[in-house]
Amino acid sequence: MPVTPIDRARPWLRAHPLALDAALAVGVLICMVIGSFADPHGPNGPTFGTRTPGPRSLVLMTLGAGTLVLRRRAPMAVLACTTALAAVELALGAPPAPVAMSAVVALFTVAAHTDRPTTYRVGLLTMVVLTGTAMLFGVPPWYSQEHLGVFAWTGMAAAAGDAVRSRRAFIHAIRERAERAEHGREEEARRRVAEERLRIARDLHDVVAHHIALVNVQAGVAAHVMDKRPDQAKEALAHVREASRSALDELRSTVGLLRQSGDPAAPTEPAPGLAVLDDLLAGFRRAGLPVELARTDEDPLPASVDLAAYRVIQEALTNVRKHAGPGARAEVSVVRVGPNTEITVIDNGTGTDAADGDGGGHGLLGMRERVTALGGSCTAGPRYGGGFRVQAILPVKAAETGATGEGTS
Repeated sequence: MPVTPIDRARPWLRAHPLALDAALAVGVLICMVIGSFADPHGPNGPTFGTRTPGPRSLVLMTLGAGTLVLRRRAPMAVLACTTALAAVELALGAPPAPVAMSAVVALFTVAAHTDRPTTYRVGLLTMVVLTGTAMLFGVPPWYSQEHLGVFAWTGMAAAAGDAVRSRRAFIHAIRERAERAEHGREEEARRRVAEERLRIARDLHDVVAHHIALVNVQAGVAAHVMDKRPDQAKEALAHVREASRSALDELRSTVGLLRQSGDPAAPTEPAPGLAVLDDLLAGFRRAGLPVELARTDEDPLPASVDLAAYRVIQEALTNVRKHAGPGARAEVSVVRVGPNTEITVIDNGTGTDAADGDGGGHGLLGMRERVTALGGSCTAGPRYGGGFRVQAILPVKAAETGATGEGTS
């Protein structure tokens, strides 16, 4: 679409409103002067060029048009001044020059820049003053078309200005709504990014803490028996190799989520869950931690709940291995109770399990955040009589409903 000269001049006029008002004042003055040559009471009806405006009318028209230059800065004062000038011309002119045109423009400006009640009050007052003056002092009869025309033009000016103001308010409201919606989308995107980063951070912590703890224990065993029992040291090193390989695989799978579309394909193995719980417990048993499992719920869980349950057990057993002390034993139970799945990990250790939660570690904190994100609860603390207890309650029904809703939306 070609750019017109008006389109090019529009930004400059917005930046210089006084120049635009001055041009409008000149145009209104030209229209008033031309209109003053028309005689509505000619012998054969309205005629043009049969009369000329007098000096008083020219002065009043010039003053009325000149005040319009300030219509944006002082709209009420300009309206009062133009109304007074128009009233003088309507009272003294016979027939009067169209000085009321400047008052019409001023009334439009007031209506376009104020609220509706103010427009009604000011518009009615202007209408009464100009129409009443024309009817009382103008050329009879009082109900002539010229007098009713003053009434009509002032009413239309107020209505047109109010319509312009309403349209501006409507457009402004639409823009604000669009800006709020855009801001809301950006906030939602940032929130989702933060949640995804937190989830990945939890997974990385669980993977690293678990496997590094096992590697540390087996490496210590190997170093202790290297000289006297090389066969046992060799077995411990094999466990170290297996734990490190598992850690690398899980890290590769987790970090693969961060790949971009053009990067090599990420691993397609499913996220760990209770289906591989026996393998997890076997790894701890090989590391020297006796673990017993009591499980009454074999039904498959939603992916998010399944992963959270696995990570809770993994982190809890890792803490037992690190802090429970020598000779500690652990028990794991997975029980379905109504709409929830309860995960409980207890031990009979004499160490400082609570240190992970209170001494600056992030294991228990990460477990609570992971479970709370699913709408569940997680508690951890010393057991009566010794040892430590971790219990997580994960809502299964809510997760299933959310997954179904996402899939059908």
